[in-house]
Formats: sequence, C-alpha cells, structure tokens
Amino acid sequence: FRSNALQIFFAFISRIQEYINMSENGLSANEGIKQNSGFLRGTIGESLVDGQTFFGSESDQQLLKFHGLYQQDDRDLRAERKKAGQEKAYSFLVRIRVPGGIVSSSQWLEIDRLAGSYANGTIKLTTRQTFQFHGVIKSNLKQTVAEINKIGMVTFAVCGDVNRNVMCGALPSNAAVHSEIQRLAREISSHLTPQTKAYHEIWLDGEKIVDGGEEEPVYGKTYLPRKFKIAIAAPPANDVDAFANDLAFLAIIENGIVAGYNVAVGGGMGMSHGNEKTYPVLAREIGFCTAEQVVDIAEKAVLVQRDYGDRTERKHARLKYTIEDRGLEWFSSELERRIGYRLQPARKISFTGNGDRFGWTQDDAGLWHFCFFVQGGRLADSEKTSSRSAMRDIAKKHGGGFRLTPNGNLIIANISTEKREEIETVLRIHQISADGGGSALRLHSMSCVALPTCGLALAEAERYLPDLIGELEQTIAENGLEKEAITVRMTGCPNGCARPFLAEIGIVGKAPNRYNVYLGGGFSGQRLSKLYRESVPSSELKPLLAPLIARYAKERTEGERFGDFCIRNGVIAATERGADFHSNIADEAKVKR
Repeated sequence: FRSNALQIFFAFISRIQEYINMSENGLSANEGIKQNSGFLRGTIGESLVDGQTFFGSESDQQLLKFHGLYQQDDRDLRAERKKAGQEKAYSFLVRIRVPGGIVSSSQWLEIDRLAGSYANGTIKLTTRQTFQFHGVIKSNLKQTVAEINKIGMVTFAVCGDVNRNVMCGALPSNAAVHSEIQRLAREISSHLTPQTKAYHEIWLDGEKIVDGGEEEPVYGKTYLPRKFKIAIAAPPANDVDAFANDLAFLAIIENGIVAGYNVAVGGGMGMSHGNEKTYPVLAREIGFCTAEQVVDIAEKAVLVQRDYGDRTERKHARLKYTIEDRGLEWFSSELERRIGYRLQPARKISFTGNGDRFGWTQDDAGLWHFCFFVQGGRLADSEKTSSRSAMRDIAKKHGGGFRLTPNGNLIIANISTEKREEIETVLRIHQISADGGGSALRLHSMSCVALPTCGLALAEAERYLPDLIGELEQTIAENGLEKEAITVRMTGCPNGCARPFLAEIGIVGKAPNRYNVYLGGGFSGQRLSKLYRESVPSSELKPLLAPLIARYAKERTEGERFGDFCIRNGVIAATERGADFHSNIADEAKVKR
C-alpha cells in the first residue's frame, strides 16, 4: 500500500510540474505536451514496460488519445478499493478507426475474437461509426493494438487533436451513392491521417526515426487546437447528423448519382454546464463543390483551423468558436484563398430524418441489407441477448460485410437474394429482430457510455436510458404513439457524444441521478434544442415528460414532429444560433420552472 501511495504521490507531483512547464506563453497545457512530445511519442514506449497498471504521466495520458486509447478506471469500484488500500481498477478504452463504418466479415470475426481475448467481452458500436473495446488492461495494450493492425485496421488518429473518424451515410437504398460517399470517406481519412511514425514505433516495433527526420505536412508539430470532425451525408437521410460536425459534405443527388456536394462548416456539440461561453452550434452551408475538390477542401479547412483556432483555452478551441469569433464570411474567404477558387453557390437540399431505416432494404443493385437496433450500441451475450454470437455466426456464413451506423446500430450488408433466407434463419435462432421488440421511441434513442468507465461522466446514460425508455413506452402505448418516432438521446455529461442537443428530447447528466432536460431539437438534425429543466432527479423524468407526450398525441397537427410541436405550443423557444442556446426560454417554461 505504501509503495502504491508513493507512486501515486510522485505521479501527482510530476503532473503539477508538467502543467506548470506546458502553460508557458499563455497556451493551454496540451499545447506544450504536443510541442514536446516528439511527434506524439512522449514516454509512452517506456511507460508500457514500467510494470505499472496505469500511465502516471499526464503527458502520456493525453498523448495516448492520439493513438486511440483512453486511460480509465471502474468508478463503481473506487470506494471499495480505496477502503481496501488498493489502487483504482485501471483499464483502457481502445477505439478502432473505421472510415465510413464499413467492415468486412473477416475483420468482424477478428474484432469479435479480440473482444473476448483482451476486452470485457462486448463490442461497442459508437456514434461515429467506430468500434470500442472496454476493459483492456495495460499489459495487453500493445498486443491488442498490434493484432488490430494485422486485420488492416488501426486505432491511430481516432482520438486526439486531429481529424477523427470520417463518417458517411449508412442507409443502403442507393448502391452507387453509398459507394461514392464511402470512397470519399476513405480518401479524406487517409489524406488527413498524421504522418508521424510514432504509432508504428510504439505499437508495431517499427524502425525508430532519427531526430529531425520527421515532419507533419498538414498538422505541424502541435497538430490542431482541438479535435476535428467530418461527415458526408446522402440526403434526404441525415443519419450522420451532418450539422453537428466541424465540416460536412452534403451530397447533391441527381438522377441517382452524386453531382457534387454542398459544403457546411462550424458545427459542434460540446459545452460545459454553467459556462455560457460554451454552447453547441450547427454547421452552416457556404457553397457547392465537385467530388474532385472534396479532399483538398477538407485539408484546407483543417489548415485554417490549425492556424487560427484558439490554443489558449481548450473550451474555446473548436472550429465553431473560430467561426463564431471571426465570422462565416471570413472563414469562407480564407478557405477560398487557400484552395484558389470560389465555391459555387450552395444548392437546394432537404432532410427527412436522422434515424436509421430498420429491417430489410433492397438496393438498386438488387442486394439486400438488414438494419437492426442495438441497445446502447453494445453487442453482448447475456441472459437478455445473444447479439454478439449472432453476428459471429453470420460473419462466418456471409461475405458481404457490415456497416456501422452513426446511430450506434448495425447493418448486415450486401446480402444476395439466395443468401437472405440463411441470414434470416440465424437471426431467428438468436431472436434478433429489427426493432429489438421496442417502439419507434426506442428505435430513435441513443446514449453515450458514461458510467462506470468514462472519467467525464456526471451521471448514468447507457445503463439507465433503456429503463427510462421502458417507462415512457407505457405512456407511448396509452396514447397510441408506438409507431411515432421521437428522438431521445441521453449523455452522462455535456460533451455531447450522443449528440443530445440535436434530439427532440435531450437528457444530459448534471450530477449523480440528476439531468438537464432539453426540448425542441429538429427531427432531421436541422435545429438545436433548448434547456427546459435543470437538475431533474432521474425519478422525476417520466413525470416531467409523460404529460408532454400525452399532450402531443392529442394536440399535434398532421405530420407534426414532437420538437416542432413543443416550439409551436410555446413549451420551449426555438434556438436560432449557438449563443442563443442558453437564453430565451419560452414563457411557459419559465413559469413551470
């Protein structure tokens, strides 16, 4: 115990010294960490073999994120282990980059094997079309990453202050359109992947680069001020929540093919409770480009943010704030200066929803696709489900691969008519249905991981949302709304990983068992929500929401969505722009509060 206590004490002193050293010249501490990291190396390699169960250096913990790894501990066990004089139950989240969410059947089988060999036996599908392993211990990290690399996948650059996993629409009805946007997702991802060899040196035993023999042509030595997110949407579907991204390309589809893309910039979800200088923002369209121009535009947008983003205050470092401070016209002009031409005027576009299309769909090439709901995005085998085994059995029989959806669900893709019956048999054996036995409300729900492993979580999300949905489904059934979709999203903190500020009902952790409730988001992801109630105990969420749902059933107009209903009836005011997010709550809401 004394030995562990001394190790923790010296690690704490080291972190303080690091922050003092890294905060020179008014820059955030992370800027110094990147500057002195040797292109993302730090002392990760040395720490991997130091015999500890955790990385004691704050610098290494930050740099690990660039490699797709987050140091965590089981917060459910903290009190018990502290009482017993034990260190925290450390483990690591391992995130795998999957551009556009496309996975082959052979890769799936290996992902399944690794989840059982090194992680906690579950496969987490994220809201950015990536895989996550949870519960990987430090001594298994290098082997896990190396084996991921062997199947043609990487964990590199899926986290950290770089371009993250590039998303694209997963809805499968138009094969040619999906093939085109998926190709672009791969090209953007490859082009914006950092060039440092640190990942290969540390995890794959690659040859070390001598000092001075390395550079980052896009990112530079200090990379970006904060993360950067890119998505490609295929209207009328907005399953990627395009306007939540720093940069989005919205496909203009004419006669069944992509004629080009509208360019939208400046979106982002994260904020901080009690800090009105932070807020979510929707991206805005600035023009139209051809497919051949997309990758260059993506690079130049990243360069603008690299050069002008705020490196002094990380809470103000996303592209959305750069544009809010300097103006959309300024950004457009700077982007066009760098690409060397003017963007064409944006073309007319519309979206009909941001959910997934569940069940069987046949595309225009004659292939079938089956999309099914995955509660919390987590495939597992338990008393309630055998979804992990089901996908393993299908991957062994099926050569068409899978698509991870941006809503954390899964598509078994590219099934021939001859093969469909065999796939249906496996689904039936494992009792896998498209809707998971739930209502449209459940199908349009989404949550982040939150407790017990996320260090930022203030309240439950993944473990609690299914129960809340079950309670609300009673109200849904009583009012005949089982087939009416309402988007409900829950997160354990305001970072917005499940994009709750775009939901018609957003529930965001404020403290243990307490949530802020947001209403009025657009069903198609085209409008932000607004704060309706603060610090609502979990036990009061159903009593708060059930009367509104019942009222919606009785008073809505034909085809009216729940978020639109709340605004039309003065339950909540519409949010016009990001800075308006914290203000102008509707009078009725003020009275109720």
